[in-house]
Amino acid sequence: MVKIKTPEEIELMRESALIVSKTLGMLAGEIKPGVTSLHLDKLAEEFIRDHGAEPGFLGMYDFPNTLNMSPNAQVVHGIPNNEPLQDGDIISVDCGALKNGFYGDHAYTFEIGEVSVETQKLLQVTKESLHIGIREFRLGNRVGDVGFAIQNYCESHGYGVVRELVGHGLGRKLHESPEMPNYGKRGRGKKFVEGMVVAIEPMINMGTRRIKQLSDGWTILTADGKPSAHFEHNVALVNGKPELLSTYQYIYDALGIQSDEEAEFRRHEFH
Repeated sequence: MVKIKTPEEIELMRESALIVSKTLGMLAGEIKPGVTSLHLDKLAEEFIRDHGAEPGFLGMYDFPNTLNMSPNAQVVHGIPNNEPLQDGDIISVDCGALKNGFYGDHAYTFEIGEVSVETQKLLQVTKESLHIGIREFRLGNRVGDVGFAIQNYCESHGYGVVRELVGHGLGRKLHESPEMPNYGKRGRGKKFVEGMVVAIEPMINMGTRRIKQLSDGWTILTADGKPSAHFEHNVALVNGKPELLSTYQYIYDALGIQSDEEAEFRRHEFH
């Protein structure tokens, strides 16, 4: 059952989403060579609690940390540790926050120091595919339309689209109906209706789409050891169109990046 959100609930979800956005923005200024993912995890937990929310992932399904931190060939669900980040690494940071009974949940893949041109392109295409997918989240379209758009764009660049892990509905639970795969056929799957809120999250590999899992029961890796990128936004269906509840603007402010990529999905300014 898809749980439709009232306009009031969507505003509460925006609050939760923006706490995650601000957390990622704070981390953007701290992610650099020599820093450990465990140190960043502690900063994130404090930041979320200081903003009147609870870490959304900590303890869920027994996950031990606040952040999923997945460097390089790790796709998602990496566990923070004491290994220092290296120049040339990338790291996907997936963060959740629970406030007023609703979850925010999104992710960004950061470059650490000087990253190869090949890897930069993977990140750029994956982020572009997120926006291409969000455009398809509109009244009358279906789940398959979003998945098809993301898959088509990423495969046209020769990348592998992970099948086993998918986006999802979002609300009082972190994972609600419907599942939002990053592949699919146009016109298939659940129809989108006013008041739906979803997390759209392309997980795209430089090489094969195939994955494997570490013995820790969490960490997902590319089967060929090539890098993987992950970007995720929270989107509500408002007046028939996709509206972003989350933003990368805090990240861009911290990194000095100019971007108007979110303008088409925004109804009003955030603070």
